[in-house]
Amino acid sequence: MSEPNPKESTQSFDPRQSSLQGEVQQEVLDELFAIRGSIDNFDAQLVYLLAERFKATQRVGHLKAAHQLPPSDPNREKAQIERLRNLAHEAHLDPEFAEKFLNFIISEVIRHHQNISDSHKSHGADA
Repeated sequence: MSEPNPKESTQSFDPRQSSLQGEVQQEVLDELFAIRGSIDNFDAQLVYLLAERFKATQRVGHLKAAHQLPPSDPNREKAQIERLRNLAHEAHLDPEFAEKFLNFIISEVIRHHQNISDSHKSHGADA
C-alpha cells in the first residue's frame, strides 16, 4: 500500500485552522489540535486504504468484463454487509453507519464495474 507523503498532501492544509482561536484558553486549543491531529492521520489512512481497495475492485471489474459476468453480485454484497455489520458491532461502531458506508462503496464499485463492462463491450465490437 502506498503511504501518504505528508509534504505533498499537507502543503496547503493548516491543521491548526480553527474558528475557535481567541475564544477558548490556549491549553484547550492545544489539546483539541492534538486530538484533531490523530483524526487527520486517520482520515489520510482511510483515503489511502480506499484507493487500494478500489484498485483491487478495478481488477475484479476487468475480470468480470473479460468473462461476461454481471457487474454486481447480490449474494456477495449481502454477505459483505452482514460481515461489516458484525465487525462494526465488535469495534463499537454503529452497524447502521457501517452498512450505509459499505452500501455507498458497493454502489461506486458496481458503477465502475458497469463502466468497465461497457468499455470492454465497445472495444470488443471494434476488434
